[in-house]
Parts: sequence; C-alpha cells; structure tokens
Amino acid sequence: MAKFYGKIGFNAPVETAPGVWMPQIVERPYYGDVTRNTRRLEGNQVNDNIRVSNNVSIVADPFANENIYSMIYAVYMGAKWKITDVEVQYPRLILTLGGLYDGET
Repeated sequence: MAKFYGKIGFNAPVETAPGVWMPQIVERPYYGDVTRNTRRLEGNQVNDNIRVSNNVSIVADPFANENIYSMIYAVYMGAKWKITDVEVQYPRLILTLGGLYDGET
C-alpha cells in the first residue's frame, strides 16, 4: 500500500469583512494511504481524457470532519484531482478521485 501526503482543497466560507462571508479555496495538508490506484482513458479523440479511480484514505482532523461537503480536490502526484466521493470511516475519510480538477485554485 502506497503512502499519501498531499493537500486537500476545500471551498470553505471565509469572513472577508465583519459579517461578510465569501467562498474561498483553502488548502490543508493530510497524511494517509493510497488503497486503490487505477487509471482509465476516456474518449475517442486525439488527446484522450485521463480519469483515475484512486481511493485515498486520510487521517481526518476536526476541520476535515466538519467540512466534508466542501472538499473539491486533492493534490496527488503533482496534479489536482477532483474528489468525487467521500466515505466516512472514523477516524479516516476515504476519498475517491476522478478526473483532473480545472477549477479555481
């Protein structure tokens, strides 16, 4: 089983002024294990899309447990991958990664 250390991106509300909350990307580092490591090419194009179906098991802290709904990407092997599914197995969170994340950072 491979080890994981990387940042998880959360789309969490941050208070920008008194009483004004705006969504902002917050990255936090986490340790864990890669429990499944697969990849798939999608499309019949010149440049196929790469999709992974990796499962990453992280040791959750209180911030991660309170903000499960706002996890949007994980940095794995130098790229940002969308988090498509989160399974709670306290004290761990099992993250399923999908395609490349191309949103706001």
